[in-house]
Amino acid sequence: MNKSGRSIFKRLGSIIKWILMIFGSIYFVMIVLSFTSVPFWAYYRLGSKFPLACQPNYIIVMGAGGMPGPESLLRCHYGTQIAKRYPEAKIIIALPTISEDIYKSHAHKMLEEMVIHGIDSSRFLFETEGTNTREQAKNIAKLKGVGAKDCFLIITSPEHVFRSVKVFRKVGLENCGGLPSFSKELPTELLLSEDENLQKQLPPDRSPSLRYNMWNYLKLEISVLREYVAIVWYWLNGWI
Repeated sequence: MNKSGRSIFKRLGSIIKWILMIFGSIYFVMIVLSFTSVPFWAYYRLGSKFPLACQPNYIIVMGAGGMPGPESLLRCHYGTQIAKRYPEAKIIIALPTISEDIYKSHAHKMLEEMVIHGIDSSRFLFETEGTNTREQAKNIAKLKGVGAKDCFLIITSPEHVFRSVKVFRKVGLENCGGLPSFSKELPTELLLSEDENLQKQLPPDRSPSLRYNMWNYLKLEISVLREYVAIVWYWLNGWI
């Protein structure tokens, strides 16, 4: 190998070294933060900034991938509860599907999940063409009967509330708030035996913070990081 080739490989090795160091540092910081409450509060703040300030005419249940799925079921659960509180409100399910196959779609399965729990099927509308939050907001704004003066409640994952509300307001639906579909965690004492609950210190393999909390917080960090990237992208495009 000539001198020029060795120089290229040396530079390439240096670049790879720096990339590994950067990613290693990021991973180390994420591991450290997973032992603190920082990931939860970052996640919580994204979902708690836009409480509803009016009585909703429309409850918008944002899709969350396949149905059944943990996020979709959570949103349906919250949608059912709020639909019972506001029985006059229409319910819009926003999830891409093939229009001619609506009855076999994941969007219709969300309707079925809510109907099983007592919601009248005549209250439902669908937005099935938008493939991102902005397109869904624009399409909902064009639905028959929907007006800028109506009040909207958006039900979505906690980290997605901030971006959703900002996008809906940007397309002209100013009177909207967000309801985050927080999951409920088991109390720590249920994960331990009676004797373990009486102990002040536990071995690492029995510590809930190592068995569950750390891993859950790592997942929250990824969700929050992904969402902040999306928020920056939407902001750069003028969508929020």
